[in-house]
Amino acid sequence: MRDGGRIAGAIEIVDAVLNRHQPVKDALRDWGKAHRFAGSGDRAWMSGLVMDALRHRASSRVQMGQDTPRGLVLGALHRGWGLSAEAIAERLADDPHAPSALSEAELAALDAPSADLPLAAQAEIPDWLEPSFVRAFGGDAAAEGLAMATRAPVDLRVNTLKTDPEKAQAAVVAKLKDAALSELVANAIRIPGTDPRAKAPPADAIPAYGKGWVEVQDIGSQIAALAAGMIEGGQILDYCAGAGGKTLALAALSANSGQVHAWDYDWRRLRAIWPRLQRAGVRNVQVHDGKEDEALTALADKMDVVFIDAPCTGSGTWRRRPDSKWRLKPEALERRIAEQTEVLERASRYVRPGGRLVYVTCSILPEENEDRVAAFLESAPDFRAEPALGAMMETGLLTGEGEVQVGACAGRFDALQLTPARTGTDGFYICVMRRGEGG
Repeated sequence: MRDGGRIAGAIEIVDAVLNRHQPVKDALRDWGKAHRFAGSGDRAWMSGLVMDALRHRASSRVQMGQDTPRGLVLGALHRGWGLSAEAIAERLADDPHAPSALSEAELAALDAPSADLPLAAQAEIPDWLEPSFVRAFGGDAAAEGLAMATRAPVDLRVNTLKTDPEKAQAAVVAKLKDAALSELVANAIRIPGTDPRAKAPPADAIPAYGKGWVEVQDIGSQIAALAAGMIEGGQILDYCAGAGGKTLALAALSANSGQVHAWDYDWRRLRAIWPRLQRAGVRNVQVHDGKEDEALTALADKMDVVFIDAPCTGSGTWRRRPDSKWRLKPEALERRIAEQTEVLERASRYVRPGGRLVYVTCSILPEENEDRVAAFLESAPDFRAEPALGAMMETGLLTGEGEVQVGACAGRFDALQLTPARTGTDGFYICVMRRGEGG
């Protein structure tokens, strides 16, 4: 396919996302099934353009004066991919399968000098979230939002139950040349983001992954798991285990000793955990399914650490899932807040006196983060916040640079707010609380 046909395909896919409300992965898949002549390189090129059109929707609709799939794709070609109006026009004129030629209004919009954009457009966020961003980041709101609109790298966690970081890196580099050990976490490997027109690195297809030496996991998520602290021989509850990514990290932290209990209110999400446990060589995880009162009653007041990866808006993952940014509505945020309040109250019952409660979200919105912790601590006087960084340092896995960069993210309650702009990771909020010995 030539670029004009690819641009036409990208417009179709963006239309499916915005106007037919398809998740972007489903829209990309369905377009590929309906256009089997498109090769893998064509699909990768269009995928990159679609994702960038969604990442930069706010600024493109201001620049182009329209919030249409065509306008967003043209804006992404110009703002994100650096193509001039003339270059875009050439690609449309050079292919019979291309969209219609640029209109005079579109040419003028693409040629117009950069104008002062409103804050929401600078930050590439929905207008209604501007107050939340200002509250969270103050004068850095635009820069933080813009960093959330970049392309994310692929990160791997070295599974120390089977190998060591140096051996794993050598195995990964043999297939993915740019892979390097992280400067933040000793057992993490980063594969830098590729050109948006190219395929993403096939990290889950390399031999090291099949052997269970590495797991695909954002470094921010890996750092969040470290907040459990030194847990070897302990009793750990992963309260919202989902597909088990953090369960595997906790099992590795505990060196297969003690017991990691994995439970999720949606038992269907736990199905994916079984092959992952086997591949990783994990032996100390007990998976609990069924209703909470039946599955977890025996654990009340007994856990050294209760780890909550709470349900949230996922705003911290907008680099990877930009379509979710535009699907998020105020009522959905309110539902998540209610769920988080309930999760904190219920999960805290399993913490033993003197034990830790770790609250984590993949969100950058204060309503889901410090507000929930403040409300919980007010309702649970036997818990107090303690520095999340201190718990992480117990593990010995943060590097010197990691201690500096992660430590700089500390805020209220000595909790940490990681972001792409601050740490080069997805956005994660991490708060550690301790139950009093007499609680």
